[in-house]
Amino acid sequence: MKFFIDTANLAQIKEAQALGILDGVTTNPSLMAKEGIKGHENILNHYRAICDIVDGDVSAEVLATDYDGMIKEGEMLAALHDQIVVKIPMTKDGIKAIKYFYDKDIRTNCTLVFSIGQALLAAKAGATYVSPFVGRLDDIASDGVELVAQIVDLYRFYGYNTEVLAASIRSTQHIIQCAEVGADVITSPLDSILGLLKHPLTDSGLAKFVEDSKKMNA
Repeated sequence: MKFFIDTANLAQIKEAQALGILDGVTTNPSLMAKEGIKGHENILNHYRAICDIVDGDVSAEVLATDYDGMIKEGEMLAALHDQIVVKIPMTKDGIKAIKYFYDKDIRTNCTLVFSIGQALLAAKAGATYVSPFVGRLDDIASDGVELVAQIVDLYRFYGYNTEVLAASIRSTQHIIQCAEVGADVITSPLDSILGLLKHPLTDSGLAKFVEDSKKMNA
C-alpha cells in the first residue's frame, strides 16, 4: 500500500519524506488556504516546491467546476511537473474531463467520491486514482471503510487499473482498516501516519533494553 500525505505544509512533507516511506502528496484548496498560499503564481510555485521534495505523485486540484475550465486548468497543472496528477471533482463535467485527460495521457485523481456508482464511472472514464472520502462518510453515520472495500472488490472483479486512494483519513485506525480491505493508497495527515509507530509495549521494551544495557556497561 502506498502512503501519501494530505497537506500543503512543506515542513510536514519534508518530515514524511525523511521517514523513507512517503509515496506522494495530495492537496486541495482548503489545505492551500490553511498554509496562507494565495494568488495564482504562488499556488503554482508551491506545487513545484512540493514536487522538489517528494519522488512520487502530487495531486493538484482544479478550481474550475465547468468542463472547459477544468480542461484549461488541468492542462496547465499537468505541464508544471511530470509528478503532477490532476485532481478532478466527481461531477458530470468532471467525468467528461477525466476521459479527455485519459485520452491525452494526463493522469487524474477523481475526488469527492462517496458511492460505488461514482467510483464505477470514474474507472470507466479512465481515472488514475479514485478518492473515496472515508472520514466524511463516517461523519454522517455511514461506513467509509466499507465503501473502500466495495470499490476494491469492484475494480478487481472487472480488472480496472484505477487505484483506490482512501482519502479523508481521520485516524491511525482508519489507515489500518483501509490496509486490511486492500486500498492501493491512503492519504492522511502526518499525525495519523506517525501513530503507526506507537505501541506501549514497544516503549516499555525499549526502556527495559536501555536499562539493561546500562547494567552491562556498569
